[in-house]
Amino acid sequence: MSQPRLGVWLIGAKGGVATTMLTGLAALQQNKTPPVGLVTELEPFTQLDLVSFGQIVVGGHDIRPGGLGDEAHRMWRESRAITPELLDAAGDLFAATEARLRPGTIVAAGDKIASLAAPETAALMESPRAAIERIRGDLEAFRTQEELDEVIVVNVASTEPPPQLPMPDTYAEIELLLDDAARCPLPASSLYFVAAAEAGCSYINFTPSTGSTPPALQQLALERGVAHAGCDGKTGETLLKSVLAPMFAARNLEVMSWVGHNIFGNMDGKVLDDPRNKAAKVKSKDHLLAAILGYPPQTHVSIEYIESLGDWKTAWDHIHFRGFLGTPMTMQFTWQGCDSILAAPLVLDLVRLVERAKRGGETGALTWLAPFFKSPVGVREQGFSAQFSMLTDWAAGMLADGSA
Repeated sequence: MSQPRLGVWLIGAKGGVATTMLTGLAALQQNKTPPVGLVTELEPFTQLDLVSFGQIVVGGHDIRPGGLGDEAHRMWRESRAITPELLDAAGDLFAATEARLRPGTIVAAGDKIASLAAPETAALMESPRAAIERIRGDLEAFRTQEELDEVIVVNVASTEPPPQLPMPDTYAEIELLLDDAARCPLPASSLYFVAAAEAGCSYINFTPSTGSTPPALQQLALERGVAHAGCDGKTGETLLKSVLAPMFAARNLEVMSWVGHNIFGNMDGKVLDDPRNKAAKVKSKDHLLAAILGYPPQTHVSIEYIESLGDWKTAWDHIHFRGFLGTPMTMQFTWQGCDSILAAPLVLDLVRLVERAKRGGETGALTWLAPFFKSPVGVREQGFSAQFSMLTDWAAGMLADGSA
């Protein structure tokens, strides 16, 4: 059986995560890098007949000016994160992908994100319904022109502010509001999801933005027969929280407070410098401790934009806990990593796994993808080890019933 031809449509295609993913995809296609950092290159996932890297075709939306490869080259100039040799090897893939890029939408994206838009994109005055129809047309054209078996939309754009309007219980109610931007509750990330669902495309939300999380939109996914997963990729400090917090719970050590300070300097950091955008990110990073521990310790999460750091992020965490005989103790750790380098391989993992699930007939929220996200849709379990067992159990089930 020939491998399916998979289309990956990136929202925020000119950003650091997207361009790093493209650089890595080119390197993997040309055997210029080992698959370090890719979960799907571990057992048992290698037995699942996942789509090969050579069968992935990329397109996308973006609102910003500039060339697609500009951000990837900036990663070398400012952060020394990707070597020039790998960037040069990705040149043909950058050019082919850039030819498929289309203007994104700034409808309900928030003032901070709208301020980044190219003049021609900012001039697109459209209703939420018009934005959905335009985006849907772009996705359908991508599928047809590239002769794709499946298209997966991945949101790797900057974090938008939380919605300000109440969300109706059903999509039928939301649909009545799509012609009036002032009354429509859907932010930009959800407009992209609706367009994807209407076009029959699955959707991955790698950001803390709303996306497909409202119950009305989750129902729409089931009605349209598409899969979705999210939200907010778990790559650094929160990943460590999800590993360490179960240790304190298992040893019956009382966590009294957990403070995390985060500094980084990429575009995401610049957008999160706006308190309205930061609110969604802080909520996503902060909620898991109470779920794991069974009680809410005092917590504080700070996120600060330090321009000189580029794509490198540093998190310093201070954990104050109480042990036997009421004795207080402290644990501290510092996490330093390159934001896009941590995230990009997970995007490749997710599109391969979602495509395989969809090929096997799965629709709706793919809850077994929980270990990839800070706020996994439809999942209360927050411990990383338990979440990873959900993923491996799914793979084992696929192998056991012959789906692989």
